[in-house]
Amino acid sequence: MFMSFRPVLSLLWGTAFLLAGSGLHGLILPLRGQAEGFSTTALGLLGTAWAIGFVAGCYLAPRLVRKVGHVRAYGAFAASASIVALMTGIWINEYAWIILRAFTGFAMAGAFMVIESWLNERSTNENRGTVFGLYMMVTYASIMAGQMVVASADIGNGSLFMMAGILFCASLIPTAISSAMAPKPLQSVSLDIKGLYRNSPVASAACLLVGIANGAWGTLGAVYGARIGISTFEIALMMSLVVLAGALAQMPVGRLSDRMDRRYVLAGAAAGCGVIALLIFVAMPRNGIAVLVMTAAYGMLAYTLYSIAVAHANDHASPEDFVKVSGGLLLLYGFGTMIGPVLGAPLMDYLRPESLFLATALPHFVLAGYTLLRISRRAPVPIEDREAFKTLPSERAVTPQAVLLDPRSDMEPVDQPEERQDAA
Repeated sequence: MFMSFRPVLSLLWGTAFLLAGSGLHGLILPLRGQAEGFSTTALGLLGTAWAIGFVAGCYLAPRLVRKVGHVRAYGAFAASASIVALMTGIWINEYAWIILRAFTGFAMAGAFMVIESWLNERSTNENRGTVFGLYMMVTYASIMAGQMVVASADIGNGSLFMMAGILFCASLIPTAISSAMAPKPLQSVSLDIKGLYRNSPVASAACLLVGIANGAWGTLGAVYGARIGISTFEIALMMSLVVLAGALAQMPVGRLSDRMDRRYVLAGAAAGCGVIALLIFVAMPRNGIAVLVMTAAYGMLAYTLYSIAVAHANDHASPEDFVKVSGGLLLLYGFGTMIGPVLGAPLMDYLRPESLFLATALPHFVLAGYTLLRISRRAPVPIEDREAFKTLPSERAVTPQAVLLDPRSDMEPVDQPEERQDAA
């Protein structure tokens, strides 16, 4: 059995190094920028630029891969990410960083798409669920491990940038020596906003709004920590705990959504996020332990919303549309992450560091209100006609190509009951 997973495991090792490098580089930039006196707006634009590059990469990377092949394309993407990481350590300039960050987003999208398509090709119907689960575990664990590396060195010198470059280079090794055959060409990415909205207005709005909130937090959370004076170790731990809490909460929250109208769970979790965010804004915690506890509670709800929204959309989609719907919702989430940092940065500049949570509370409250409105307009999908909840990372570390790894992408079309065709 182990031998059948051997090619997949080597690819997952490459994924781990790539995600660790991405997590480290994504955290050191705002911390070093904050120490250098960069404006909050510029630090927010780092996240927006990354998201723009990432979404652009999802659209354009398949063309490059078709021209030069998977191995060469992956090598180019990983090497580009390494070069950019080293350049940001040499060239300390906020405008240069914003431009370079967009290139990093593009390179990461291309690299992730290659690995995800490779994993999909090496998976079978029998082990696809296991491979998908391993990939989700590697995604969470590697991002958090990369973030925690920040606590191991002084952010004032270039060592962390060099470590990020080393991790990106290390991701080349397992892929370069893998015996796995190159997969089929990548599928082109498309976004049908009207079709997504017709399928489920709630899910479409949710993915965009959750992207705005998570984009603001993911980009400026470290800046918030630095501004309130907690240590670098506590900042790294805070960013990791938010993701970990969300990952651990997904299954119980998801199972609850399997037993009742998912929209009530979505609205309740979104409202809970908004309340916790407002509490942090009002309480202004400065003690490290208090900050860790409150932000972890925030992440426990915030990082479950995307998975619930996707599950709700798939309840209304026919099996043959699973890939199109899930991939489209991920792109909507990506567009949201472009907006979030631009919304959060001015609030932090004009008010106080905790104003970041005003930027996250607003989309969460809007989502809760809109979801309750839609509940009054449409009947829920019968429980017997729903699919079981699946854990999905609401991070920008996966692409629409990862949807093909989900075992549900191989489901055969079946006749759908009339209720399932109604938009929620």
